[in-house]
Amino acid sequence: MTRRPDPRTTPLPRLAGKVAIVTGATQGIGAATARLFAAHGAKIVLNVLEDNAQARDTLASLDTGDAMLFEADVTHPDAIGRMVAAANERFGPPDVLVNNAGINVFNDPLSLSDEEWTRCFEVDLKGAWNCAKAVLPGMLALGHGSIVNIASVHGHKIIPHCFPYPVAKHGLIGLTKALGIEYAARGIRVNSISPGLVLTAIAEAGFAAAPDPEAERRKQTEILPNKRIGEPEEIAYTALFLASDEARYINAADIRIDGGRSQLYHE
Repeated sequence: MTRRPDPRTTPLPRLAGKVAIVTGATQGIGAATARLFAAHGAKIVLNVLEDNAQARDTLASLDTGDAMLFEADVTHPDAIGRMVAAANERFGPPDVLVNNAGINVFNDPLSLSDEEWTRCFEVDLKGAWNCAKAVLPGMLALGHGSIVNIASVHGHKIIPHCFPYPVAKHGLIGLTKALGIEYAARGIRVNSISPGLVLTAIAEAGFAAAPDPEAERRKQTEILPNKRIGEPEEIAYTALFLASDEARYINAADIRIDGGRSQLYHE
C-alpha cells in the first residue's frame, strides 16, 4: 500500500500560486501562519505595525523568495489600501487574507476610558473590516477568495474582568458571518477561528505579570482538558485549511481551537 505523505513533515502545495496577506505577522499566530502558508506555496505579504528587526527575522524565516514586508497600521484604511496596491503590483490580487492583528484590552467597565474602548474596537474589529474592504474588490474580480479572521473564545464565552475585548470579538464573529453570507454567491468565503489560550508573546507577558508566574502557568494548564497550552502552529494549520480549496464548502463558520476548554461546565 502506498503511504500518503504526512503534511506535517512533507509540505504539500495546498496554496500553490495563491497570494496571501497575513496581518499582525511579526510573531505568534501571525508569524506561524505566514511560515506555514509559504511552505505550502503561497506568495506572502507580511503586514506589520513596525518594520523592525523582529519583523525582518520573520520575513527571513519564510521558506520562499516570494514574500514582502509591508508596514501598515490596520486602523488606517489608506495605509491598508497602499498595502493591497503593493501586493497587486508585485504578486497580483490577493486570494487570501488572514486578519490576525489584534490587541488585548481588559478593564473594569466603569473604569474603562473612551480611548481604551476606541482602541480595542479600532484594532480588533474595524481593523479587520479595513483589510477585508481593501481586498474584496480584487477577490470579486477574480471570482474567488478566502478571508480568515482570528477571533477568540472570548467571542463565545464571557470571562469576567476582560471588558471590552469579548465585545469586539463577538463583533468580529458577526462580521465573519455577515460578509460570508453577503458574498457567498460570488465565490468569496469568510470564516473565523476562535483560539483559546495559546503560547504567544501576549500569553507569556500575562504569565510574567502574575505574582507567581510559574504558579499561574500551572493553573492555566491544569484547567485545560488536555493539560497543555496550545501552540501558534496549531492555529496556523486551521488557517491553512480554511484558506485552501479543501475548505471550499465552508463559509460563514467559526472554528474553536481551545483543547475543549469552552465545553467544560465549571471552572
